[in-house]
Amino acid sequence: MKSLVLSISVIFLFSCQNKAQTNPKQQAVVTAAPIEIPLQNGNAKAYFASGCFWCVENIYEHIKGVNEVISGYSGGHTKNPTYESSNTGKTGHAETVEVIYDPKIISFSTLVDVYFASQNPTQINGQGNDKGSQYRSIIFYQNAEQKEIIEAKKTALAKKLNATIAAEIYPFQKFWVAEDYHQDYEKKHPDDPYIKNVSIPRYERFKAKFPELIKE
Repeated sequence: MKSLVLSISVIFLFSCQNKAQTNPKQQAVVTAAPIEIPLQNGNAKAYFASGCFWCVENIYEHIKGVNEVISGYSGGHTKNPTYESSNTGKTGHAETVEVIYDPKIISFSTLVDVYFASQNPTQINGQGNDKGSQYRSIIFYQNAEQKEIIEAKKTALAKKLNATIAAEIYPFQKFWVAEDYHQDYEKKHPDDPYIKNVSIPRYERFKAKFPELIKE
């Protein structure tokens, strides 16, 4: 499913992406007031997009203090997005994960550190060969404090790398859960070529940098 993208498909996806970004409905998403999710049974929720959600889900599920990760879609202007519709680039949505975590064990700030350290932070509209607006990097904030944390870390990373950081910063609005077959994909399909060649290596690169964050 996540095979190399043919050049003609890339052109199509970028065309769709440009249309989505200039859509007034999409602009309204970016400028909306954030919605804050209250704690549930002591757990908080955070939302991140950075390429294929199979990869991002796998990384966050290994982090101490994270109790569950769900794959889905967020950041767009359409209702009830699906994998097929988001792949057109016309919905504005990106593949996103919902991270359910214990804030007594791990902070939102550390989750943002995991986010930036587990991707190529300078790649625009994708990660690796997964290209298109549905694979773009977005960090979602739920309040002013989270926005400040994200902006400060993005600025510091840009200075450190002397490069532009691709991650967009969006007010959280709504998370749409992806189809069942996307959930826990790495656990259920360890022999999938994409998992073996892309998802697991991406996780191992992160693990090598921050072994202290990994669950035993």
